[in-house]
Amino acid sequence: MAFRIVHYINQFYAGIGGEEKADYEPEIREAVVGPGMALKAAFKGEAEIVATVICGDSHFASNMDDDTAKILGMIREYKPDAFIAGPAFNAGRYGTACGAMCAAVAKEFGIPVISGMYPENPGVEMFRKYAWIIETPDSAAGMRKAVPAMAKLALKLLKGETLGKPSEEGYIERGIRKNMFYGKLAAQRCVDMFVSKLKGETFETEYPMPVFDRVDPQPAVKDMKHAVIALVTSGGICPKGNPDHIEASSASKFGEYDITGVNDLTSETHCTAHGGYDATYADQDADRVLPVDVLRDLEREGVIGKLHNKFYTTVGNGTSVANAKRFGAEIVNRLVNDGVTAVILTST
Repeated sequence: MAFRIVHYINQFYAGIGGEEKADYEPEIREAVVGPGMALKAAFKGEAEIVATVICGDSHFASNMDDDTAKILGMIREYKPDAFIAGPAFNAGRYGTACGAMCAAVAKEFGIPVISGMYPENPGVEMFRKYAWIIETPDSAAGMRKAVPAMAKLALKLLKGETLGKPSEEGYIERGIRKNMFYGKLAAQRCVDMFVSKLKGETFETEYPMPVFDRVDPQPAVKDMKHAVIALVTSGGICPKGNPDHIEASSASKFGEYDITGVNDLTSETHCTAHGGYDATYADQDADRVLPVDVLRDLEREGVIGKLHNKFYTTVGNGTSVANAKRFGAEIVNRLVNDGVTAVILTST
């Protein structure tokens, strides 16, 4: 008998629509949908997709607890042997949803959970300890590579086969340490690796270290009395109603808004789009996150030359490193072109 699989996908891969349908509510279909067709082929009859769960990315991000509970209820009656989500590639909200559902399903049903993501997808860092995540390229162009790898890993887990290292199986390292027995002491192994490195020979470290960006600080502003200061925030502050529909989590865009003549951000004019913190106080007074009122005071007192007439905003909650870098580069270009001297960057 074939193993039973429930597959999770978003509104885009279900063929329902793009961003305009991102608020699509959770549903389950007794059918193979979208990338499930490729999964079905890769299983070669050893497993079957008995149902497909579909949920819009924005709907899940804005209703994570409720949607998770609802989807778990949908899945329960199908009694799956494993749960597969995605692949999500570098889509941040989709990756976060896939990871969250994998973690919830693993906890609720105790079955193998597998997804596929680009290493910089925020879902990786958030959920890699709870799910097996196949490393994928950053776009759906890598579907043909990702799906067979996910299917292969799922079958090995279902059959209880021993898994190799991440580099051998194609999954992203989960940050879980296991005790191993070696014939040589650690000091000897370390010297062997060092000698191999000196000789230019191939070697593999036993503990890869993370690589972090290092940004050199800029010199201090020498003449604040003539400086043009801009405000940029990852706290999601935006005009009331969020006109650009910046996502509450895993943002794919940023907003640029004019504050010419604005001295205070009020609850009637501004709010936050951020879904990662209690928005009560930010919605009451957005100056708590984006201090326009204080900068206007400094402007009037002559402490700074002037406050730039535009502010830039996005949501940092779950936003991918790749998107964050892109936002930063685009915002910097606009600020430089506008003659801004320095930026005050606020968070939550």
